[in-house]
Amino acid sequence: MDGVTPSVSNTRDLTLLLGDSASDLVSTVVAATTDGVADSVRATSVTVRPSGDTVVRYAVAVRRRDSTTVPETLVAATGSLVPEGAAVVAGELGGESVEVGLWRWPHDPALPALARAVDGDRLREVLAHAGVDVPSPPTVTVRAYRPGRRAVLAITTGATRWFAKVVPPRELADLRRRHDLLAPCLPVPPLTATTDDGLALMPALPGTSGRTALREGLPVPDAATLENLLDRLPAELRALGRAPDHRRRAQHYAAVLALTAGDDGLRAVELAERIAEAEVGDHPVVAVHGDFYEHQLLLDDGAVTGLLDVDTAGPGRRLDDWATLLAHLAITDTAPARRWAAHVLDHVRHRFDPAHLRPRVAAAVLGLATGPFRTQRRDWRERTHRRVALAEQWLTDS
Repeated sequence: MDGVTPSVSNTRDLTLLLGDSASDLVSTVVAATTDGVADSVRATSVTVRPSGDTVVRYAVAVRRRDSTTVPETLVAATGSLVPEGAAVVAGELGGESVEVGLWRWPHDPALPALARAVDGDRLREVLAHAGVDVPSPPTVTVRAYRPGRRAVLAITTGATRWFAKVVPPRELADLRRRHDLLAPCLPVPPLTATTDDGLALMPALPGTSGRTALREGLPVPDAATLENLLDRLPAELRALGRAPDHRRRAQHYAAVLALTAGDDGLRAVELAERIAEAEVGDHPVVAVHGDFYEHQLLLDDGAVTGLLDVDTAGPGRRLDDWATLLAHLAITDTAPARRWAAHVLDHVRHRFDPAHLRPRVAAAVLGLATGPFRTQRRDWRERTHRRVALAEQWLTDS
């Protein structure tokens, strides 16, 4: 499998951005861009490509001249993950030249709308342009930030709640097209307003997230309800892009794990090869959500009140939506999650060949095995090990 086996060259950037040199790099940026020095530097998220290109988000404690300490977020990226407009520092590591792109939150060069979106006064202007009367600056809470890719913000204006998604400007038209297609036929929020620099504003929908429902033992939808939800995805989505292939995804995830997870990474490479050889079946391309799992659902007493994150909606195979849900429930491994998973699996087994389902679930679990390292959990090695083993179990169990 080309590009999977790790080498010195494609682990170089990880060494640079997570090794001893990382603190020096970040400290230099802090000294040049603030009136303080970096007291501590901690990586909070790491995204790696099979090529070795890497982006790292750091939480930095900056000590000012008056001895007060303030938190800062800095991002460093290499290779193809360096966005245009980032400040670039060039140097040498191990005799090789290397360039690192750097920026401070919220000034992400790939997300030009972000700095405005997190500023209450400036965001108020956006809301006013959308016809939302805001007597005072709104309260903004960051829900998610993937450097160079997207941010999700919760906005409170009095008793009203909104969400804003910030994406690279070139992706905004596709995001709007998906919302325009889905909102009339599914509980998907309409886009209230968009800006040319990549900000999409939408109303908050009622309900509790499926993840919270599982954690608190609240009712969840039965499989027939979920199938009805998926059946209502408009056929026009099939024209948006190409159908993904779970075998290619497995190879991608294995390549990342090979760079980050030692022996478990090598097991992942072998597993991806077995997934590629497994029977796939002949399944038609239909409209799919593309990232269908419990946290994308808002629920009220088991009824679905919201379907979220439709950025990935497009052409695909229905079996892959079910596989994604089963993979997420499998790693959750609580009694409510196991009960829901057993119910869903029983439903799917009556509609699809289990031999076609299992490689897809294994591939999805393999993707989730990259998460503990990406989020820099303290126990990421143990969690990665368990997830790779779980992917093997899904592939081999009859």
